[in-house]
Order: sequence, then structure tokens, then C-alpha cells
Amino acid sequence: MNDITPAELKQRQAAGETPIILDVRETWENEESRIEGSQNIPLGTLPDKIADLEELKDQEIIVHCKGGGRSATAKALLTQHGFSHVRNLLGGITAYQAQ
Repeated sequence: MNDITPAELKQRQAAGETPIILDVRETWENEESRIEGSQNIPLGTLPDKIADLEELKDQEIIVHCKGGGRSATAKALLTQHGFSHVRNLLGGITAYQAQ
């Protein structure tokens, strides 16, 4: 599935959509700033949490980090485990906040 731009995500949120947003930054980063409605699962703990996300396998999941690197890794990991609609937030929260 194609990745998502910060502008597209903000447009969808403004329209009242509540997509599943997974923040794979460290907990302290999430505490400093976060995207409304996001769930924080640091990338290092994601392999242990995949079973907890099983019910979301067929739903769109938007993953993000600070700049896009860690979330690209998270997208690959989730895709390997059968998640079919994972999108990376291009530019991460940095680009999102700059919009």
C-alpha cells in the first residue's frame, strides 16, 4: 500500500476520520509531542506486541516516527506478519507538525 503524506493525513483528520496511527518512537519522544489519537509502541518492542495488534491485520494502519526511518522498518515488519494495509507517514511527525 502506498505511503501517506502529512497533508493527506491532516485532511482526513479534519474530515472527522480516525485512522489507526501507530507511533513507533520511544516513549519519551511520544511524551514530548504526539499526533492526536496515536498509539505508542516503540519500534524495539513492536515484535513482542504484534500478537496484540492481530485484530487490525486487515485495517489501514499508519505508522510514524520522527522522520520516517523507524516507521519504514515497522511497516516492513508488520507487512511480513501479514498486515496488508500499512502506510508510512512520509517525513514522520517532523513533517506532520510543519504542515
